[in-house]
Amino acid sequence: MGRPMDRFIVVMGVSGCGKTTIAEGLAKALGGTYLEGDSFHTVEAKAKMGEGIPLTDDDRWPWFDRMVSAARTEVDHRRTPVLSCSALKQAYRDYLLGDFVSPCLIYLEGSFELIKGRMDARNHEYMTSDLLKSQFDTLEEPKAGERVLVLSIEERPEAIIKAALEWLK
Repeated sequence: MGRPMDRFIVVMGVSGCGKTTIAEGLAKALGGTYLEGDSFHTVEAKAKMGEGIPLTDDDRWPWFDRMVSAARTEVDHRRTPVLSCSALKQAYRDYLLGDFVSPCLIYLEGSFELIKGRMDARNHEYMTSDLLKSQFDTLEEPKAGERVLVLSIEERPEAIIKAALEWLK
């Protein structure tokens, strides 16, 4: 997986799958820097999603640029960035990870029903379960491989983090 200080780890999946919890836990365990993908959205993009309007690719590319820049800064300072980001399409993942020496992708996989139930039980700034169907429609699931780990969200967060840390060793 490359030297720990060269790594860029992206925890991806649809909204409500637990990206924040897992990415924060990994960053803490690794002594890395947690980057919350949602914090890189513009006010306009958040407002659009808050109205139930899915983002377009034109909305997303500048968002990806801001996340890549933040991750690059961390790597350049010899820190491990751990980003939580939906990264639903392969093209998005290629763009996010393409310039990094040791990119690692962790996909949190779960059913629509399980995730909708979790989303309906939480309060989020702008992402409601109404947009979840469009996320599943857009999702191009990554396959497990050398730099891709697929984990079921049916496990407890502690078990997911432990499995990810084992894989990253």
